[in-house]
Amino acid sequence: MQKAKKYDWKDSNLALFGSDTEKQVKKESAESEPAWNGAGQSVGIQIWRIVKFKVTHWPKEDYGSFYDGDSYIILNTYKNPGEEDLEHDVHFWIGENSTQDEYGTAAYKTVELDTLLDDKPVQHREVQDNESDLFKSYFKSFTTMSGGADTGFRHVAPEKYETRLFHVRGDKKTVKVTEIPIKNARLDSDDVYILDTGLKLYSWVGSGSNKDERFKATQRIQAIKNQRGKATSETLDQDEIPASHEFYTYVPFPSDDGTDGTNNGEEEQDTSVPCIFQLSDASGQMEFTKVAEGQLSKSDLQSNDVFLIDGRVINDGPSTNKRIKSNDRHLFVWIGKGASVAEKKNAMTYAHGYLQNTDHPLLPVTVVKEGLEHKTKAFESVFH
Repeated sequence: MQKAKKYDWKDSNLALFGSDTEKQVKKESAESEPAWNGAGQSVGIQIWRIVKFKVTHWPKEDYGSFYDGDSYIILNTYKNPGEEDLEHDVHFWIGENSTQDEYGTAAYKTVELDTLLDDKPVQHREVQDNESDLFKSYFKSFTTMSGGADTGFRHVAPEKYETRLFHVRGDKKTVKVTEIPIKNARLDSDDVYILDTGLKLYSWVGSGSNKDERFKATQRIQAIKNQRGKATSETLDQDEIPASHEFYTYVPFPSDDGTDGTNNGEEEQDTSVPCIFQLSDASGQMEFTKVAEGQLSKSDLQSNDVFLIDGRVINDGPSTNKRIKSNDRHLFVWIGKGASVAEKKNAMTYAHGYLQNTDHPLLPVTVVKEGLEHKTKAFESVFH
């Protein structure tokens, strides 16, 4: 059965190159982008949000929090042990309700930032709820909320606040806080949930949740209370809360026909075969051809062209988080040293277009340049 696509955007993010969006970006941008001042000059994380074709700084106190109606650019600058050179990973993150203009601009500006940093960064595409492990590792907690940035916690009076339900899950490495539909069937005994009604906050603690999830929920609730002043909170243990509790007036139990339930987070398994595609204009026309499937080998990659590798990343060891599979799907765009300008320019466009025609369109995408594969450890694992 074809897996339903959660996201309503269809076009590829970089297919906008040469379009009115690209022209608008160029028109709105100065000869040098002021937002890039100081970008990548020291170790650490830097985040920008796209606002009406412009790159704006995201407040440091909000790092790790993202709105599903926005698109962002995230730059991680680091040094390898024993080395002095600065290295970079640059990601553009697409909220599920972000507009084409926003994520098209984010994609375009990511390439611009890569150029500014002398093509040293490794480029990544991240899609909400399908982020790569590398991206999530930047934040001790990761929160996604509905709306745009101007509808955040600090800008809405609690008396007018729309009731929201947040899912808190993860381990000591990363705890993710995600807004979800207010449905009882979404409550999982292995996690913690925050119900935010504005003046009253509830922490629903699943019997199988871990201490990191509980701590993050408590921390998040306290932060909200500090911002609102008059808000109160209550902690509810799953095994002790009575069915008559007011919490369940907001998150009611399913009716007899069970029609208000969901799939409780279960996802269909992707059973498609790993494969490699070649993008080449050697014939005078741009051609996109499958060259391998099943067992993948680096010998299929040729320096004169661009290749897409749709494979499974093998994690280094067993994960402590049951939701992180040991075999995660990832799409890599490998750019050969001799690839033509047209092949390089169209690489990500074909990557996005290819994914939109699969049953796994939301995969993370990473650009890998020939000779710099060592910067992306996960790339090597798809060939094992």
